[in-house]
Amino acid sequence: MPKVLLCLLLLLFSSATWCKPQQFYVGVLANWGHQQAVERWTPMMEYLNEQVPQAEFHVYPGNFEALNLAMELGQIQFIITNPGQYLYLSNHYPLSWLATMRSKRHNGSTSAIGSAIIVKADSDYRTLYDLKGKIVAASDPHALGGYQATVGLMHSLGMNPETYFGQTKFLGFPLDPLLYQVRDGNVDAAITPLCTLEDMVERGLIRRSDYRVLNPSRPKGIECQCSTNLYPNWSFAATESVSTELSKSITQALLDLTPDTDAAMSAQLKGWTSPISQLAVINLFKELHVKSPDSSRWDSVEQWLKDNRHWGILSVLVFIIATLYHLWIEYRFHQKSSSLIESERQLKQQAVALERLQSASIIGEIGAGLAHEINQPIAAITSYSEGGIMRLQSQEKVDVQACIELLEKIHKQSTRAGEVVHRIRGLLRRREAVMVDVNILTLVEESISLLRLELARREIQVNTQIKGEPFFITADRVGLLQVLINLIKNSLDAIADSESARVGKINIELDFKECQVNLRITDNGSGLAMDSDTLMATFYTTKMDGLGLGLAICKEVISDHDGHFLLSNRDDGVTGCMATLSLKKRGSEAPIEV
Repeated sequence: MPKVLLCLLLLLFSSATWCKPQQFYVGVLANWGHQQAVERWTPMMEYLNEQVPQAEFHVYPGNFEALNLAMELGQIQFIITNPGQYLYLSNHYPLSWLATMRSKRHNGSTSAIGSAIIVKADSDYRTLYDLKGKIVAASDPHALGGYQATVGLMHSLGMNPETYFGQTKFLGFPLDPLLYQVRDGNVDAAITPLCTLEDMVERGLIRRSDYRVLNPSRPKGIECQCSTNLYPNWSFAATESVSTELSKSITQALLDLTPDTDAAMSAQLKGWTSPISQLAVINLFKELHVKSPDSSRWDSVEQWLKDNRHWGILSVLVFIIATLYHLWIEYRFHQKSSSLIESERQLKQQAVALERLQSASIIGEIGAGLAHEINQPIAAITSYSEGGIMRLQSQEKVDVQACIELLEKIHKQSTRAGEVVHRIRGLLRRREAVMVDVNILTLVEESISLLRLELARREIQVNTQIKGEPFFITADRVGLLQVLINLIKNSLDAIADSESARVGKINIELDFKECQVNLRITDNGSGLAMDSDTLMATFYTTKMDGLGLGLAICKEVISDHDGHFLLSNRDDGVTGCMATLSLKKRGSEAPIEV
């Protein structure tokens, strides 16, 4: 029984999923704004939803650019627009006309797209010829019922639209601002789609007596004044993603639409008819793309120079003055370059001297530790050598193996003393960075060893933690050792200055990642009194006898290793400082992850 119920539930769920209608979006050219387009075409979508049950249609309003982009991205499957945009889109995407709109306003005419060139009623402009050199406004350069139809008219009259008007302003949609610009005197004329003037008058936005149409005509059956030829009306088109069966159903529904339905009245149409020929639009587009071969580029330049002689002379003078000024600037630059180079050389020498002072300062601070480190192997050497002398002076038989062991111990201790001296000399000696394979664990141990006496004197605990599988890094051994000593010494001084730290603690954590090692030195001292950038600035110090070079040198050394250096206060609620070094694994090319 439970299995049967489960099967029934699955069947009901599957049926509900199968019955859900497919979603489609219809792009609509929004001449009067998005809201008006949605209100105008939503009843048409509802009509199609009733006639084609397996599909659900939605309005997608936009201007030319928005609809072109939506078609490219596949956001719309249908489009209702003028033939001009259709021809443009059909050159880039497979489209097919389903039906052409029959205009309700023009007694069902299928040719109802044109332009009206409108001026103020009291202006002196009577013909298109009077607008030469004037300012005109239009909605969009790609609008067939508007600018493009007017361009076709101008071509037939021998006018060049690109140079005929003084300026053409494209204001976009909606269309209302075109006539407002004429009313306010901002432009001399407006190129509007057919019936724009009559629509605005009907809505009470403007008065008909304030405006006049140039080159007026009223073709048979057309209720509005027109300045140009008329072209085929808007049409309903589908993309190739729409199935043939669905296209047939939509086409039949459109052809069956009667003028008295809510969809037809809201869309302001008398119905739809079979797609009509677009030959008139194709011929217009051919004229729009014709370029005159008679005038060369030089002729245009020559004509411009004749018309704008004063601007040409001014441009030449500006060019000459700019050239002379440029030459003078170059002369001054070369004059100062030698002194700048000398200053840079002196600064580099001073930087080297200051870094050497920093190294000497570090050695001075660890002098007691150095004496302790050297005294230990020297004392051991003395003890082992005295024991060997006593054995040799005794009358007993000499134990050769014991003497060899004593000599090996003496050699080991002398080597240890030499390494201590070598490390100190390396810190003092300024040299170019030598990148070698380095075990960073050894460097940490050496830095702690050099400061051991100071750490013991101040009773500061040093804990070392290792995470991950250790590996070698490629680094400058001396430079990196100097960085570690400097950071540990800073932690030591911060703990000494802290009043809250009863027991000084320094934690050194090494976290070995896949391509980098993160070394973190944490103390419980007084913490940072200001931001890290200020503390890392050269010559800035918070110590009475400091030089202000330690952290700046640390930052430079880590930068030379393509690493990352970060200084901050602790984030675990404990007062103190945290210094983090990130260095690449030997042979790794991956960038440092912070």
